[in-house]
Amino acid sequence: MDFLISAAHAQQQAPQEPNVWFSVLLLVGMIALFYFLLIRPQNKRAKEHRQMIDELSKGDEVVTSGGTLGRITEVGETFATLEVANEVQLQIQKNAVSNVMPKGTLKEQEKRGK
Repeated sequence: MDFLISAAHAQQQAPQEPNVWFSVLLLVGMIALFYFLLIRPQNKRAKEHRQMIDELSKGDEVVTSGGTLGRITEVGETFATLEVANEVQLQIQKNAVSNVMPKGTLKEQEKRGK
């Protein structure tokens, strides 16, 4: 019986080396996946936010990233003045604006608050 075991060991094949092209293709696929699922959408959102900031003008009703709702009374290079109540104004960075609201939003909020 001993002679059968040694023959079985002799018939074992050497392990195959992994295919280099498969590894390269897998790496390229992972990079493409990260680009299309993470990097590209984030760049698109950043571009839309920059465009919104550049288009801010006096009279726009906005919400800041802190949740403050107000009307823009003055727009500078990097700062804007936001009126949050009658004669109550805040100076904010333009980058802090997270969303431009439709006209009349402030009046609706004032009616709900009373």
